[in-house]
Amino acid sequence: MNIEDLFKDKTIKAKAKVKTLGEWLLSDEMPIEELLAFAEQQKSTHKATCIEAIEWATKKTPSIANEAVFEYVTELLKEEEPRLKWESAKVIGNTAKLYPEKLEKAIDNLLLNAENEGTVVRWATAYSLAEIIKLKTENNWKLVPKVAVLCEKEADNGVNKKYADALKKVKK
Repeated sequence: MNIEDLFKDKTIKAKAKVKTLGEWLLSDEMPIEELLAFAEQQKSTHKATCIEAIEWATKKTPSIANEAVFEYVTELLKEEEPRLKWESAKVIGNTAKLYPEKLEKAIDNLLLNAENEGTVVRWATAYSLAEIIKLKTENNWKLVPKVAVLCEKEADNGVNKKYADALKKVKK
């Protein structure tokens, strides 16, 4: 089965597609560039499934995402589709430690989503920003105060906890 067949098969649920794609990435059955090329040609829902597969795989093995993938998901943070925003944010959170020199643009794009109306988008953004803060890079001098303000304003406990935990770790 190839990627086109996987997406055409209506008997396979979205989560199963994500897992299959993620396993293909981890086992080198499919290069990540092939998945991104396919995703680029798809509508938002299929594109988001592809990014979710990358998130699934990078949670287990962050290094499968090369610099081009990191830059791609950084750009996807500006898309309208909420699922693209939150899956991209989680990929960045999973891989930020690999690309400390590429964080500035990711941070700027994440901050655009930090006050999004969608709780899942805000949570994924908080996860990613928290992971970046924990790296203790030179970006923290401007990021930590912004996250402290976000933490004060955030009404959702889950989102707030992500920020608060990261801020505690950098104060130690």
